[in-house]
Amino acid sequence: MKNLLVELFVEELPPKALRNLGNAFASQVWMRLGDHGLVDTSMGLNDSVCVAFASPRRLAVWVKDVFDRAPDKAVSQKLMPVSVGLDAAGQATPALIKRLAALGADASAVPGLKRAPDGKAEALFYESIAIGATLAAGLQKALEDAIAKLPIPKVMSYQLESGCELPGWSSVSFVRPAHGLLALHGADVVAVEALGLKAGNSTHGHRFEAQVDPVVVPHADSYAATLQKDGAVIANFAERRAEIVRQLAAAAVQVGGDCKPIEDDALLDEVTALVERPNVLVCAFEKEFLDVPQECLILTMKANQKYFPLLDGAGKLTHKFLVVSNITPADASLVIGGNERVVRPRLADAKFFFDQDRKKTLASRVKGLDKMVYHNQLGTQFDRMTRVRKVAEAIANRLSPVLVADVLRSAELAKTDLLTDMVGEFPELQGIMGRYYALEDKCPERVAFAIEDHYKPRFAGDVLPRNEVGIVLALADKLETLVGMFGIGNLPTGDKDPFALRRHALGVIRMLIEKNLPLELRDLIAGAVPSFMGRVKEDVVEKLIDFVYDRLAGSLREQGYSAQEVEAVLALKPQRLAEVPKRLDAVRTFAALPEAPALAAANKRISNILKKTDAVDPHVSEVLLKEPAEIALHKALKDIGPKANALFDAGDYTASLQSLAALRGPVDAFFEVVMVNAEQMNLRINRLGLLTALHAAMNRVADLSKLAA
Repeated sequence: MKNLLVELFVEELPPKALRNLGNAFASQVWMRLGDHGLVDTSMGLNDSVCVAFASPRRLAVWVKDVFDRAPDKAVSQKLMPVSVGLDAAGQATPALIKRLAALGADASAVPGLKRAPDGKAEALFYESIAIGATLAAGLQKALEDAIAKLPIPKVMSYQLESGCELPGWSSVSFVRPAHGLLALHGADVVAVEALGLKAGNSTHGHRFEAQVDPVVVPHADSYAATLQKDGAVIANFAERRAEIVRQLAAAAVQVGGDCKPIEDDALLDEVTALVERPNVLVCAFEKEFLDVPQECLILTMKANQKYFPLLDGAGKLTHKFLVVSNITPADASLVIGGNERVVRPRLADAKFFFDQDRKKTLASRVKGLDKMVYHNQLGTQFDRMTRVRKVAEAIANRLSPVLVADVLRSAELAKTDLLTDMVGEFPELQGIMGRYYALEDKCPERVAFAIEDHYKPRFAGDVLPRNEVGIVLALADKLETLVGMFGIGNLPTGDKDPFALRRHALGVIRMLIEKNLPLELRDLIAGAVPSFMGRVKEDVVEKLIDFVYDRLAGSLREQGYSAQEVEAVLALKPQRLAEVPKRLDAVRTFAALPEAPALAAANKRISNILKKTDAVDPHVSEVLLKEPAEIALHKALKDIGPKANALFDAGDYTASLQSLAALRGPVDAFFEVVMVNAEQMNLRINRLGLLTALHAAMNRVADLSKLAA
């Protein structure tokens, strides 16, 4: 038993996929070795038993305690029922002989077959010893499986130059052309092949700074250290990333002024995947570029150049930025100067776009929206703007009529920055540039911020719009998208949601709940339909309401509410989503009461009884109350019901539900002695009316029957 190291040396891998490729390669090799009995996988995958390595030109894995040959193991194979395998005299049938032959045995094995129960019948089992796989054989299959299952974004096909039947003609497919395979079990090379390559004990280091080439790895355990020493490569992705973070922080301290590099995990991962041994350098650009909105400069530096902009203590962009170089020359001035020359045209483009865009007001661009197609079934961006404007106006009138003027102005201008050069170059800046240009046009700040914020929340955990105008516009924009796409049948399927309808629904939910808006979901959705002037189907309202509640249910479960609690509250489909958290808290408090299980069970029983009958008037005639138990229940309901209703109407849902606990005794007694479906029709209807009234009183906050076990 020794430690194993396997490496595929390839041409530069796609940086955005490198981390996933490295982890997938390592986990697949480890799991497949486990399938062949060469490693113990019972304790689960962790860094102590399996380490992934991923650099721009290599995928590798280190696995602890790998057998050179898997242990033999006893195998019991079911053959067939005894009645099929043996005749009346107990002799083997032709079917049994044929089955044994398929397993490499003959008739001599029949006396040793085991008979054991198998369901209702008895079956024959053949017991044998499976010889454990050798490491070479097991690793060969593990490698083949791991390569086949890699999450490769796009496969390349290329021709092999040697080691194949037809050099120059034989081809293989992989994420990038592979040039080396290393496989060491301890210090011993494992004889395996992959992608037309035979395994050895050497690899290659840094293109320019390796001490030797090739780099010979003497032992599986010395792989990372040897590569770093002789090859100038930090092979471990996490270690290389941590080194970049350390150097970025040190460089920021060197610059001074409380500067910090911008925090961007995606950028950090991508840069980590681009360098083999990082070297962070401080660069600068002309301060005149700082007149351009910092979002533009930051985006062009990150997206186009993979640079780390530096922010001062107040979060403002400075004219300094950090470059993660893949080389460490004695004199870094040429590298620094080269990067400064490269970034200058990018920043000049951003400045040019900004200056050109400001020559036209946003208002002058509104008509241009009519030439921008939104969707072939839903018209242009101008049509969309018109719809959003109508929906936003209706919402503003419900919330506060004083918002209407600003809401209409914001809705009219919200999409106009799509026509600007800056957003044309950087679509990620839509809304943000609208705010800057609106302020240039002397629009009120609340209008400018609403233009930026109407896209929020853009992702899970994003902030909500910062003012009421932005909230109204964001609601209207998301409702228009949801109603429009649902109305023409563009629904999300599986993991595909090209119009981000799930995100839009969650955005509506968050704004209604977190801003405690006194708006009803059905009214909002139905109110958006007329603005489409017959372009959407009539059933869109019900479909969309169900979709929103599905998203809400998932969100609430993620927040820690149980499935029962969520189902109890949402079963009633409360139209004011702002009330949902209070109802959930009330249900949770109620469920902790000792009376809760019995009342929930009774509620479920009542629901089942009422489902089997036609609708019954909750009116109860006291004259027809005969049994003491039904008289007591009616009296308790008359006493407790008004108190519970008053608390409910006051919004104290917790107290309302708690007050119902006193009904447990009368309800239990009623079901013990009263026959609901009495033979006398008037008694039956009266008792059903009593249960209907009880059911209504108990289920105003939530459907308590959903809490029943």
